Amino acid sequence: MSEKSALIGELNNQYTFKVTNDATKPEIKAAVEELFSVAVVDVQVLNVKGKTKRNASGKTRRRPNWKKVYVRLEEGQEIEFADIG
Repeated sequence: MSEKSALIGELNNQYTFKVTNDATKPEIKAAVEELFSVAVVDVQVLNVKGKTKRNASGKTRRRPNWKKVYVRLEEGQEIEFADIG
């Protein structure tokens, strides 16, 4: 949970998730609605490119690409992460 995702969550009733690279918008929407019992209005998907890092011996390594999802819920609904477990 980053500061940006927390701010977006408060202002726009959106939540941020990291999902598998092959997940589609309809699959993500269905999964969130089923897991958290909420109504999803919109799903935005971002493909995040992995960074190139250099280790102590100077060799470069590329971190894997990953997918970030912003899920907007209907007004008045929220996801309680404390109840998950």
